[in-house]
Amino acid sequence: MNALNRLRLGINIDHVATVRNARGGNTPDPARAAKLAQAAGADGITAHLREDRRHITDRDIEAIIDSIDIPLNFEMAATDEMQRIALRHKPHAVCIVPEKREERTTEGGLEVANDQNRIAHFIAPLREAGCRVSIFIAAERRQIEAAARIGAPVVELHTGAYCDAHAEGRLADRDAEFARLKDMATLALSLGLEVHAGHGLTYDTVKPVAALPEVMELNIGHFIIGEAIFSGLDSSIRRMRALMDEARQEASGESVA
Repeated sequence: MNALNRLRLGINIDHVATVRNARGGNTPDPARAAKLAQAAGADGITAHLREDRRHITDRDIEAIIDSIDIPLNFEMAATDEMQRIALRHKPHAVCIVPEKREERTTEGGLEVANDQNRIAHFIAPLREAGCRVSIFIAAERRQIEAAARIGAPVVELHTGAYCDAHAEGRLADRDAEFARLKDMATLALSLGLEVHAGHGLTYDTVKPVAALPEVMELNIGHFIIGEAIFSGLDSSIRRMRALMDEARQEASGESVA
């Protein structure tokens, strides 16, 4: 594949820690999962250190940084505590996400349009420290335009509504959500933003998103870790990588080996 056309794959390892924490102790180890993901072809590792530390812990972040040679994408809420931690570790990337204590997973995109001043001031020191800052948002014009106004270089479009509609057999809704993702990816790129996407992507839903030429990176976690129970982490990552590459090649007219 043409290197300029290659879509990056970030693997979110949060739920390795979820399994560990369900029983306590040290296994399974998220840092080991990060190393395995790197060996299987991941371009980066994503980890979300939540306020309540329900899965990834502070010690995990340190161990992951020590274990990998590929970028760490540190997902975090826009809080003073998380900013201090990010500025101490200076990961390659930070992704600002909404966070509620009662939610099981990130349920929607960050509200940027109504909170521009605070978020702009929050991300400024992270950018100055050399972190690539992305904002996890719904595929909505007002949120994308707000992200551009506050100086966020990257947006990650929330693909959950598209994936949920597919899983529930609501095909008209799925197609409408995908059309929205496509249009908003085009808008984001036109505003000078790098475009990423993620949330809920599976083997069945990844190829249309991967085929979008505006999208430079996908971040996938829960499904990959779930599939790893049955086929192994290496196999599940390699299969996702292959589907992404096929989609990119088909969309660009390159021959698929």
